[in-house]
Amino acid sequence: MKEWKEITHYAGFDWARDHHVVVVVDRQGQIVADFQFDHSVEGWKRFRQKTAALESVAVAIETSQGAVVDQLLQYQYTLYPVNPAAAASYRQRKAPSGTKTDHLDAWSLADALRVDGHGWKALAPMDELSAQLRLLCRDEVALIEQRTALVNQLQQALLEYYPVALEAFEDWTMPSTWDFIIQFSTPEALVKAGKRRWKKFLHTHRLWRAQTLEKRLALFAQADQFKAGAAITRAKSQLALSLCKLLRTLQEQLDQYRKQIEALFENHPDHHLFGSLPGAREKLAPRLLAAIGSDPKRYGSFQVLQSFAGTAPISFHMLTERKPYDAELHARNQQKHGSWVLALMPNPTPHISEQLP
Repeated sequence: MKEWKEITHYAGFDWARDHHVVVVVDRQGQIVADFQFDHSVEGWKRFRQKTAALESVAVAIETSQGAVVDQLLQYQYTLYPVNPAAAASYRQRKAPSGTKTDHLDAWSLADALRVDGHGWKALAPMDELSAQLRLLCRDEVALIEQRTALVNQLQQALLEYYPVALEAFEDWTMPSTWDFIIQFSTPEALVKAGKRRWKKFLHTHRLWRAQTLEKRLALFAQADQFKAGAAITRAKSQLALSLCKLLRTLQEQLDQYRKQIEALFENHPDHHLFGSLPGAREKLAPRLLAAIGSDPKRYGSFQVLQSFAGTAPISFHMLTERKPYDAELHARNQQKHGSWVLALMPNPTPHISEQLP
């Protein structure tokens, strides 16, 4: 990664799934290269050939992750990620009319890098262990979001034909609730099974609780007294069964992800730093490490880290009526993550205290 004073040419990189557009300008702002290439072996070879003719190239791109960023970092290009909102402003500076083309996007990024890039921070590649941990944590969260979507679908299906099941169990992210639907797919099947099988199910899945036992048994006994019509029951019970089986499979994969994440976290040199945060435990600690990274030089001060994590104080003039949802989202993120990010700074360990002001 080259220092800013060594850069002689500035490339704007407008990326897409199957092709990319690149515009390169020199220190005077003159376009010296303008081309498009496919996202393929031959395409990337062409990109390297085009830029190899230039002395020293830095690249501005509207993302900080993904296959394109990985390729650029592998070939040791100096890379400057640009926030999408900032990229839109740079494009507006070039075309106030609102025109949007791939060439314009790339050109505006290239010229913005030339003019403003001295104040930007180049993207530093992460070590392999941290990079893998970050990707696994992000993918795990994405799978959890898919699980949530499936659970919502399941609850909606049960609401239409099996309301007793919803009343009997509260947390439908638990595998035991999916097993309940698999074993007793309809109200009629539940009533027909009888008390002996109900009790066996509750014992087997460790759901035998004195405070809930009688209520659940009473609900099971009268499950068929408030039910949907035959057509709805047949259709929605099939959907519920399908969703429960999908959730079962998805949960098995999530368990595998969790094992891999815990193993990587255990072997990471910063394991004890993040693992010692009070309350972080086995899930939040690896995600914090994956999000923050292991390079203390990445953040010059705790204010930068707070801004990165979205926990920097928000002023009242930002809470406009135009975007009430954004303000609520910011507040929720602040409550969820703020204490852990701030916990890194007041009493830093020697590992980071030597390099942070």
